[in-house]
Amino acid sequence: MADNDTSLKPKTVTKPKLERPKLYKVTLVNDDYTPREFVIMVLKAVFRMSEETGYRMMMTAHKMGVCVIVVCARDIAESKAKEATDLGKEAGFPLMFVTEPEE
Repeated sequence: MADNDTSLKPKTVTKPKLERPKLYKVTLVNDDYTPREFVIMVLKAVFRMSEETGYRMMMTAHKMGVCVIVVCARDIAESKAKEATDLGKEAGFPLMFVTEPEE
């Protein structure tokens, strides 16, 4: 048998640097036609808020014109905003939730 001078060297493993996904905010836009109780009901149903938290968010939107409801990944933000807006349309109200990238 011949002597083989092979040395085993560990391979260097490079891990790709993963970037965090961009976050998007779901914003409630105030209108003068949707009843306050309905807005709170939608916030509780879609965004799993308590009665008190939903009331505070609704009042913030009422006083300021808009209120950021939640900040999350893009696909979740878009689906939640669509679901909430669709609930308003089904009930005949102009309730609107919009998504935009967080700055």
